[in-house]
Amino acid sequence: MALTKLMTVDDHVRTVETVQPMEIVFGALRMAEAPTPRHLSAVRALAGALDRHVRSRRLGQVLLAPLDVVLDEGHALVVQPDLMFVSNERASIVDDYVRGAPDLIVEVLSPNPRIGRTDERIQWFAECGVRECWLLHQYRREVAVVEFSNHRIAGRRFYHAFEEIRSNVLRDLHETPSGLLGDNDRPGA
Repeated sequence: MALTKLMTVDDHVRTVETVQPMEIVFGALRMAEAPTPRHLSAVRALAGALDRHVRSRRLGQVLLAPLDVVLDEGHALVVQPDLMFVSNERASIVDDYVRGAPDLIVEVLSPNPRIGRTDERIQWFAECGVRECWLLHQYRREVAVVEFSNHRIAGRRFYHAFEEIRSNVLRDLHETPSGLLGDNDRPGA
């Protein structure tokens, strides 16, 4: 029986640059197929909406995949969330890659997760100091906002198509799931 050599964060950052989704989970390399056009379209729309909001208020920066986020260097935990917001207060974590917890992580959910299980990812985000995570269900036009406090999940709220999202990280954001996806037409309007 052959043992697979576990990677360190340094091993990972020395690998050949690629746009293929790759993460390291406690030293084990996980790879995924490229995302679908629908997935990429949702990420692009979200990035545009959040970037306009963040830039106009000079809050920090919005970054999107593929970009390595080293959540825990000692445990070789490197993820590539679809989208993230890093506030000005945490700007020092952004260099060639992100070394630390972003303020907000956004994951666009597909019927089949591309890398790993969503529940394990949420747990890592909580434990590593992310302040909030949004899970966008693009087919249902729904956003689940998961709040973290003291490295634990503190709550989860759901916002449907035309309900205004409430965020503790982006407090003055006035968007709906449909609006973030560029679909502002209410049914029957």
